[in-house]
Amino acid sequence: MNEMKILLSGLTFAEGPRWRDGRLWFSDFYTHEVVAVDEKGNRESIVTVPEQPSGLGWTPDGRLLVVSMRDQKLMRFDVGGLTEHADLSIHASYWCNDMVVDAQGGAYVGNFGFNRHAGEEPRATTLIRVTPEGRTSVAADGLWFPNGMVITPDGRTLVVGETRAHRLTAFDIGTEGTLSNRRIFAETENMYPDGICLDQEGAIWVADPRNKEVVRFSDGGEPVERYVLEGRGAYACMLGGDDRRTLFVCTNTGSGPEVASRRAGKIETLRVGIPGAGLP
Repeated sequence: MNEMKILLSGLTFAEGPRWRDGRLWFSDFYTHEVVAVDEKGNRESIVTVPEQPSGLGWTPDGRLLVVSMRDQKLMRFDVGGLTEHADLSIHASYWCNDMVVDAQGGAYVGNFGFNRHAGEEPRATTLIRVTPEGRTSVAADGLWFPNGMVITPDGRTLVVGETRAHRLTAFDIGTEGTLSNRRIFAETENMYPDGICLDQEGAIWVADPRNKEVVRFSDGGEPVERYVLEGRGAYACMLGGDDRRTLFVCTNTGSGPEVASRRAGKIETLRVGIPGAGLP
């Protein structure tokens, strides 16, 4: 496997990487920015989200959707600026985080479930469905910190990383975006799966901040590739580039607000054998 290379550094905390229109888009938590960067490292600040951005996606007509974490909203950004697309607070028990948007513009949004920094006891929480029109409902419950998500190319399966349950969980997607037939895609044992991405063989790359690695799992749970980082946690990953064979990894030395001043966040890249597929 090729060596990891640094594409961008000096970030507070990068999350939610997405490949679109020849650039990697991501959220930098503690500057409250959505940023896009090309493969030469040229970056652009796209929009500021005052209550902290996280998961990203797009509507079919190309408008950016971004999770606003602390006020539990899904925002929409277009030529008119940043506006509220949906209020998630009725279904989220704490801050919202990652998201995947389907081909019709419907979104699935996770949330922390509890305030770890306040010493609250861990508890299961919901995965929220947002229709293209902005209506909200609970798509699934009983999830332990639903985090990174992917949708298969046929639009029929959603897989979500349950960070605190150490597993990837799959669902069938119904015609109205409903989720059913819950099952285990992979048990990740002592890993804490964070951001994930899908490839053309149906395998999933998983970023693990605790063990400082990215691991590729086949459907059924077998780890088939592994890359260990040197002293840095991997918080999210995305397959992109012109051939979708560049694995972009969001790395840092920690995740809490105290890391902001260190500016230790990076986007690092790794060339892999199998191209990306599906959404995001």
